[in-house]
This record gives sequence, structure tokens and C-alpha cells, in this order.
Amino acid sequence: MDKPLARTVPDLLTELADRQPDHEAVVGAEQRLTYRAFQDQVRAFAKGLHRLGVGPGDRVAILMGNRPEWLIADFAAMCLGAVAVGLNTWSSSLELAYQLGHARVAVLVASRAWRERDFADLIAGIEAAGERPESLRHIIAVDAASPADWLPFASVMAAGAAVPDTEIERMASAVRPSDVACLLYTSGSTGLPKGVQLCHGGLIENGFDIGARQRLGPDDRLWLAVSLFWSLASVNAVFALMTHGGAMVLQHDFEAGEALGLIESERCTVIYAMPAMTLALAEHPDRPMRNLTSLRTGVTIGTPEQIRRLVDLGAREVCNVYGLTEAYGNSTVCDARDPLDVRLATCGRPLDGVTLKIVDPETGRRVAPGGIGQIALKGHPMPGYLDDPVRTAEAFDGEGFLLTGDLGLVDGHGRLIFRGRLKELVKTGGINVAPAEVEQVLAQHPAVESAFVTGVPDAKLDEAVAAAIVLKPGMSARPEDLTALCRAALAAYKRPRHYRFISASDLPLTTTGKLQRSRLFELFRRGGEG
Repeated sequence: MDKPLARTVPDLLTELADRQPDHEAVVGAEQRLTYRAFQDQVRAFAKGLHRLGVGPGDRVAILMGNRPEWLIADFAAMCLGAVAVGLNTWSSSLELAYQLGHARVAVLVASRAWRERDFADLIAGIEAAGERPESLRHIIAVDAASPADWLPFASVMAAGAAVPDTEIERMASAVRPSDVACLLYTSGSTGLPKGVQLCHGGLIENGFDIGARQRLGPDDRLWLAVSLFWSLASVNAVFALMTHGGAMVLQHDFEAGEALGLIESERCTVIYAMPAMTLALAEHPDRPMRNLTSLRTGVTIGTPEQIRRLVDLGAREVCNVYGLTEAYGNSTVCDARDPLDVRLATCGRPLDGVTLKIVDPETGRRVAPGGIGQIALKGHPMPGYLDDPVRTAEAFDGEGFLLTGDLGLVDGHGRLIFRGRLKELVKTGGINVAPAEVEQVLAQHPAVESAFVTGVPDAKLDEAVAAAIVLKPGMSARPEDLTALCRAALAAYKRPRHYRFISASDLPLTTTGKLQRSRLFELFRRGGEG
């Protein structure tokens, strides 16, 4: 498929609906939407949002599982020149309150619940604590059984019928490629999450190039269970598929048996899966009974063994990748036609328009060819973190390269080989967790003198969150007490799975007395609680 002419999301949707109006675009929650039908739904909801006063620059947050309404709300906001804010469905009430307030969200589009989590209760708790931001004017419900003061999704659409199509077209035509399209929150090396701003032009340019490396086309169908609030889904997968005219098959939330059935029945050709998801698919008892021969390509990360597991499932042309939210999801991608040994061992070459360099973490100078250093990127970077000029400035070097905080090297063929993280982040199940954020919660326990969080090897998650705890003299605490504390304040994936109670003298220190975070995991080799 030729590269789209559009450079903004509303123009992309119009171009695709005109080019292939009857081609399936989105499947999920018993809905099947063609590109024209999807455009009609997006426009109807955009008119409803406009009726509620949403305009350019306003923030529209989305809180639900993977369902068509997520994408309808996402595209509708962007078609108005507003900013779509993907909220983490695992967030605690404290995390949600922070993100809603920090983003100054005007409208929240939410489901009543997701899995065992009741969003209505979480939001009621935020309101009871007096932490509902003044900016939040409306909450729109996508479920019938929602609080009475939430506006029904269908009613918002119906009210928008009074808005002329020409008004929405006028607002869509005013959107520019450099305008911020979406805002996603990602963990950093400090306690507070960072709001990553991403623009219309970058979503389309980078998305198309990612899809080109996978050799995508209109006949491709993506199985998507990665949560849409992650950049891997809403930035990478959605725009890789859409810019190539493919279809997206949404799974509301990941369950391996259901996923196998969806891939088979929908004849999905593309799979986006983290290593833990791949393992669950491979080990599910239904796997031998399912026909997955439709699978061809997709995106993943992990060790050669983990990537080979996905190949063995059927995705013989799966692409190993490297990237981060701040650079629109992926910056280097293997070609689907690269030899398997290349796709197992490297993350591929930089995408078109992306320049990569490897620098010494201390001096910032380029390292010798083949040397390991910090990965720095230039080409499709974010314009900056929301309302955070200090961390934005720290994220870029003097040449305008984004400093990723990750380590790697470039081989003799120009392909990136990932070598770990310079930052202190723990990547559990493919999701970044900031140790400082977890440590701040653990330190609230009255018996805790200090807490030190790290990642330890885990067969399913790659890394599991672990906490080394120094207790105050004469005081005690149990792992279950600390887990309860974390359960009230942190998303489930951020909570420590392992604890070890230590004395301060057990901490690994440098000769100058500084903590060696890179050695914290050694404390858990010795056994102990948790």
C-alpha cells in the first residue's frame, strides 16, 4: 500500500474511508466497523464532544479496556484538535487523580469497570477526597450500568446530531502535523509519572515506517490484546496497521484461551505480544487444538528464546524492535524478511528518518564503532513532557538527540543490539516501573526506615519487582503488611512480589558510600522473606 498523503489523524481517517470505505477496520465487543462506518462513529462522537464544549487543546481522557469505543473516543478527540489522554486501567485512585489533574482533563470517557476493577468506585473515592480536578467537566459512560451523573455514550452522540458536519470538518482541517495529538503517561526515574506528548505527524510517519518493516498491507489483520493506553498499542500498533489499510481485532483484556480462539476465527496475520503473553499462549491447553497458520508477522521484544517461542506459534516473520514512548513506540525494527538469526539477535536498523548514535553515558561523546553506550535517537522525538521543562531539557543532548537511558551497540551491519537499561527502571512483563515511586509508598509504613526497589529475574515477567527493606530499630513489619500498603496506592504490576528485610550494612555501596543500584538484585540471591 502506498504511503498515505495525510499528515494529520483526521485527514488519515478521511483518506482511508474514501480509499476503501467497505474494508473492515475495527472488530471488537460484537461490533464490526468498516473504515466508512468507523469514520461515521468517530464524527458522531466528535460532534457530541463539541456540543459539550470540547475544542482545540482540550484534554479528553479514556479509561476502559480494549473496545471500539476506546478508538472512537481517541480519534474523535484528535479530529477536534483536542488531545486524547490514555489512562492506565491498572491505576490506583491516587494515580488516576494525579493524571487527571496534571493533564487538566476536561472530559473523561470511561467504562464502569474492567476486570475486577470498579472505576466508578475509584472516581467516587477521588471525589470524596476532594481531589477531582476543577477542569473535569463531564464523565461519559460507555456502559449502561454506570453512575447517574455520568453521561451515556449514546446520548452524547445523539446530542451531537445538532452540530453541522461542516463545523467538524472546519475544526479537523485546522489541525496541523505539529499539533499534539495524544498524551500518554510513562514511569520515569523519579516518583511522578511523565506526560509524554506526541504529535499528529509523528504518529503517521513513524507508524507507517513500522508497518513497512512488517510488510503490512490491507489484507493484514492484527490481534490486539496489549492495552490501548500503552504506546505499543495506541501509537505503534494502531497506526502501523491503519496507515497500511489493515484491520484491528481487539481483545477486551488478555486471556490466553480466548486469544487463541480470536486469532483462529478472525484469521489474524499480525500479533503484538510481550514475552509473558507469548508464554501464556504457548502453554495454554487449547494451543494444540487451535489453527494459527494465518499468523505471519508482528512485533515483540525479548531474548532469542522468547522471540523464537512466538515464531513457533506461527509468526514466522515476527520483528524484533527497540523503542520507547518518547519516540513514538519504535525507532529500530527488523525487517520481516530478515533471516531469523538476525531477528533473534538484533533489534534491526533505524527507521527511515531516524538517526541513532551510541554515546558514553558520562561524557556524552560517541563511543568507538561496536562499543556499548547509551542509545540516543533523533528523527521522531516527542516535543517534550507536559509542563515539565526541566525533565524535557534533561531528555535531550546539545545536538537534539533523545537520551533514552538504555544501553546498546550497533553491529557492523547497522543493526542495534540492546544491552540493558542505564536508568533505574524495572521492566516487568514489558512495563516500566520507577523504583522511586514504589519506594515512596513503602516508606509510608511506620516501621520502615528505608526501602530499595529493584528487579529480579522472573521466568514469566523477565523481571519481577522486589523490595529490600531496612526497618527502624525495634520495629517489625510483615510482607503482607507492605503488600496491603502498596495495594492501596499502586497499580498491581508495580507492587513488589519479593521482599527481603536487611540491615543498612547489607546494602551494596561504592567506595564513596553511594548506593550501587545495579547490585541490589544480589540481595535476593541469598533468599529471605517474600
